[in-house]
This record gives sequence, C-alpha cells and structure tokens, in this order.
Amino acid sequence: MRDSLYLIDTSVWLEVLPPGRAASELRERVDALLAADQVATTGMIRLELVSGARNEADYRRLEEMLSALHAVPVAEERWNEAAQLAFRLRRRGVVVPSTDLFIAAIAIAAGATVLHRDRHFDMVASHASLSVESHVPAVSGGA
Repeated sequence: MRDSLYLIDTSVWLEVLPPGRAASELRERVDALLAADQVATTGMIRLELVSGARNEADYRRLEEMLSALHAVPVAEERWNEAAQLAFRLRRRGVVVPSTDLFIAAIAIAAGATVLHRDRHFDMVASHASLSVESHVPAVSGGA
C-alpha cells in the first residue's frame, strides 16, 4: 500500500519538467515520489500546466504525463471550502490567489500534502490544516 499522496503544484512542475535542466534536489524528490506512486494531480493543476504548452507535441506530452498520475476528485463543496478559506484568511490580512486556495481546499479534503515552490501555500498552511512540503527558495539578503 502506498503512503499518502502528494499534490505537486505547478510551481514545482515548471521547475522540474523542462528538458535539459540539470539534476536538482527537487527533481530527485519528485522522481522518488513518482517511483513510489505517491503523486496526484487535480484539474486546476492540469489546467495551469497544459495551458502553458508551447506547441501541440508539448501539450500531448503534458497530458500523457498527467493522465498517469492519481486523480484527486473534486466535489462541488470544494468550491465552498475554498471560499470559506479565502474569507477566513482575508479577515487575518492574508490574501492568496483563488487558484491556490482551490488547490489547498482539494488537498485538505483529500488528506494530501502540497509539494510546492509558492509561498502562498505556506501562508495558507500557517492558518489552516493544509499539509505542505515547501521548496520555496530562501531569499538572500542584499549587501
């Protein structure tokens, strides 16, 4: 039986998918999760990724890759949960894009961890029960 699922956010896919990129710790992490059959996706991530395809061949390659992953179903109530999450966060002065809130609501409901390079997920996780594996690059201090 596989361990828990990881929803890999577009912010990570954009870092690890382009051909010719050098091996990295993040790519190795994604490869390990893929080998363990722990990677999932959902419609919003699919939309973000395939809409950025450069050409038809790239589009087909992305669709094929994504179709091999676990699909996290999205019930209608996820929209309401994302809206409630947005409302609670805004009342605390935290503004997060709707797409990230929707992905967060899906991950929370599925019990999945969001693997990301997008600080918005860390912001959500600090105020909600979202499990994240953050690969947000450290910001270096200027001289």
